[in-house]
Amino acid sequence: MNRLPILMLALGAFLVGTAELVVGGVLHAMAEDLGVSIALAGQFITAYSLSFALGTPILIALTSRLGRKSLLLGSLAVFIAGSLLSWASTGYALMLVSRIILGLSAGVYTVVAVSSVTKLVPPERMGGAISMIALGFGSAMALGVPIGIAITGWWSWQAIFAGLAAVSLAVTLLLLRLLPQIEGDAPVPFRQRFSVLGNPVILSGLLISLLQNGSNSVLLTYLTPYLQEVLHLDASLLGAVMLTLGLVGMLGSRLGGIGVDRWGSVFMLVSTIAFAAVTLGLLPLVTASLTAGLLLVVLWFSSLFMSAPALQTYFIQQAPQSSNLVLSLNLSVIHLGLAAGAGAGGAAVNWASTVHYNPWIGSLAALLSLLAAFVSFSLRKRKAGGGALTRAAART
Repeated sequence: MNRLPILMLALGAFLVGTAELVVGGVLHAMAEDLGVSIALAGQFITAYSLSFALGTPILIALTSRLGRKSLLLGSLAVFIAGSLLSWASTGYALMLVSRIILGLSAGVYTVVAVSSVTKLVPPERMGGAISMIALGFGSAMALGVPIGIAITGWWSWQAIFAGLAAVSLAVTLLLLRLLPQIEGDAPVPFRQRFSVLGNPVILSGLLISLLQNGSNSVLLTYLTPYLQEVLHLDASLLGAVMLTLGLVGMLGSRLGGIGVDRWGSVFMLVSTIAFAAVTLGLLPLVTASLTAGLLLVVLWFSSLFMSAPALQTYFIQQAPQSSNLVLSLNLSVIHLGLAAGAGAGGAAVNWASTVHYNPWIGSLAALLSLLAAFVSFSLRKRKAGGGALTRAAART
């Protein structure tokens, strides 16, 4: 098997992941350059997440019968156009439009790249192929954001997007040559596609995801201002801290998967969400100490990534016959949560004129996510008990 197409798809995942996450790392510089507040600049993340969440399912449904190669190349072409528009942006409105274009193209690329790699490898190697795409996204936080911060310091934040466009063009040309033709999906009736949403366990699970990602985004969107303005982190150390957080996130994802295998998805979901609520709740209380503040940020960040394998596994366990659909719906819900969190965080900054209190809002959202988790677990037990009674009655 030729691994080069999979590596190119993973590199594409790294690029679209960097375009999404790097704005949080250079938010202060963007706000100053465009002459807007931090809260208003944070809506670049909201616009991206909303276009990703709302546009991706529609575009995927409309293009389901197209060849995967054509769709991947097309999504990258639109991504390049969006990156060039970001590079050329000198005003807020144009940058906002570019974020919408980037969100739509990245959403299509993400879904199609994951589905494509499963068709490039034999079934027994499917997990490893998918993990390569996941590693691409994980590397965006560990490498893409620090590189973006460094580029902003050397040149400007616009140069980040010029670089993304250039590398994306190289990836597009390589995929054009190396990627084989992959057939599109068979059409599925609309009603059948979304019938899984009638399952209350799945609906409550999606609510867990919405609230949890909203909790994360309230601080994650404004993490750079929080580190610099509240914890008084020196700007020269920002890149190193972001690199550390990225590595912590990659390690957290791995530990989260091991934890699911050892203790189960329910235990890992409860423990990681509860841990996030506690660390976020404590963070505004220790701002006098940079060390204590950074330690809590690292612990919160690790819980953020450790929870992801647990929630994905939980969805697969509840709807094994519709796992692809449920996971794709969860991807949209994740970005809706990120958009809602960014919006709530911006409102808090406008109200308090500081990012100091954002972690408390995130902590409250995490507690609500934990409540949704207990509701989902209760519904799951009730459904399992009802199924057992039905099977017993059928035997009598």
